[in-house]
Amino acid sequence: MHMRFADRVALVTGSGRGIGRDIALRLAREGADVVVNYFRNRAPAEATAADIHALGRRAVVVKANVGAHDELGALFDATEAAFGGLDILVNNAASGYNRPVMAQRVKGWEWTVNINVRAALFGAQRAARLMAPRGGGHIVNISSIGAHRVLPDYVVVGASKAALEALTRYLAVELAPFGIAVNAVSGGVVDTDALGFIPGIHERFGADLQGVVNRTPAGRLVTGADIAAAVAFLCSPEAHMIRGQVIVVDGGFTLPA
Repeated sequence: MHMRFADRVALVTGSGRGIGRDIALRLAREGADVVVNYFRNRAPAEATAADIHALGRRAVVVKANVGAHDELGALFDATEAAFGGLDILVNNAASGYNRPVMAQRVKGWEWTVNINVRAALFGAQRAARLMAPRGGGHIVNISSIGAHRVLPDYVVVGASKAALEALTRYLAVELAPFGIAVNAVSGGVVDTDALGFIPGIHERFGADLQGVVNRTPAGRLVTGADIAAAVAFLCSPEAHMIRGQVIVVDGGFTLPA
């Protein structure tokens, strides 16, 4: 594979497993050293780091809840201490309280928004200071089709992802003078362990999600590797003139009325 990211440093939040792991490994396969971040489960993060080492790249594992502002700062401190700078930031870590509108509570709102949106803004501030001395860099935010489409019990996550997409546009404009390109990738129904936590997903589309496959023009579920490929493209020189965009990777799932 072409080493587009040789000698580059990438920080992927929430990269112990799922989509974040796939993104971290894709960037490492193309030459990047990676900061692997996790919040709760260290073992999968260590496994991701081991796989990165096996590719001949460097990796450090940093525990941090990006929704806690002091921990977010510590994550960037650890990145700078380990590698001296940063070239790629992927804001992938996400959480949320899946409940109907009438069952939502303030605590759930604040938890979700702080992890899914606030961390991306203040993480971008820290990233910009590490990227600018190196001539710039790339930031990619991971969004969701729930930012625009109404999904069951998804109100606070959907609202947070819509805010993340708006933030992407502001960051793209205001960080451009530092040489930083900012975009987002919005996944459709991605085949990961996290799918099981979406209320009603299996009742609606079948235990094997065949209902999703049937409704997807591309004929299969989206994988983490599909998302990772889009992220890698957006971090490459070929995507230099793509700024502030949300690239939807859903196999066409959201196209039919």
